[in-house]
Amino acid sequence: MMTGIVQGKRCHFETMAAKSPGPSKVSSRVKRFSRYTQNERIDRETYYMPFIEELVLGLAHRGTLVVAMDGSEVGRHCLALVVSLVYKGRALPLAWTVVKGSKGHFPESAHIELLAQIKAIMPVETDVIFLGDGEFDGITLLAEIEAAGWHYACRTAHNRWVCEQGAWLQLNELSQQAGEFVCLTNVTFTLQAYGPVTAIAWWHPDYKEPIYLVSNFELAEEAVYWYRLRFRIETFFSDQKSRGFHLHKSHIDDPQRLARLMIAACLAYIWIIFLGLIAHRDQWTAIIHRIDRCDLSLFQLGLRLLDHFLNNGLHLPFALAWVD
Repeated sequence: MMTGIVQGKRCHFETMAAKSPGPSKVSSRVKRFSRYTQNERIDRETYYMPFIEELVLGLAHRGTLVVAMDGSEVGRHCLALVVSLVYKGRALPLAWTVVKGSKGHFPESAHIELLAQIKAIMPVETDVIFLGDGEFDGITLLAEIEAAGWHYACRTAHNRWVCEQGAWLQLNELSQQAGEFVCLTNVTFTLQAYGPVTAIAWWHPDYKEPIYLVSNFELAEEAVYWYRLRFRIETFFSDQKSRGFHLHKSHIDDPQRLARLMIAACLAYIWIIFLGLIAHRDQWTAIIHRIDRCDLSLFQLGLRLLDHFLNNGLHLPFALAWVD
């Protein structure tokens, strides 16, 4: 399945089967792929997490781990919530859940359930930072992150309430003009008075409006530093969609079947990222792209290197790991 996804650049069974090697008929491979996604014994814990645990362990030795949650449409009328490990501008998928729906946010309970799954694989005594957009500012989720000993920096709504020394105000009262950076430390957040937290109103001169953050970093500047990583993340979904495997074009409309298809798609994704790293490390970029500069993502470089190796009959390296 991985070969079919990578070579066909589609998560559509017929396309995958046509690009998969083997003596069997294409129709037989289509049936095999379909049976795979229907097999209830296929689960992420068995077929995906062992690889991810090794990847996380290797990256944890290099310093702070940054994780982020994101959601998007997959398949036919389904939504996927994915938590990823962010490293050097890439979002490497760790775990996910898929539900019926075409748009909207997941309930906070889904955020917490997914968080629990990745907490179990994080090495002890590793610094972890959680980044989230406005969907991920629920106080129960923030409390779970805090209880794990992690830091968080999450975007929140302009009309959220905070309380400073008994005085209540909404976050949009903090910033009135471009260029302002205002923070409140040791305040409580929402009318449920969760805290203490750091509340931030950050209006960069280049932005049309301010960004509001809630964090458990004591220094607001540190929270902003980490949150800005989200702006530079080449997201998993962008590579899995129009720029890559077109996961959103799959005809599958069953959440459990899509979740199993994502096992193969995510393994394929990590392998292609590995090839992109090889392209940089072994200086293939001048051959497969251009000499003066590289403006392709690791994912796009990986796909180009794969084509180059196949076209020239070169040995094709395979690993689900990060290399420098």
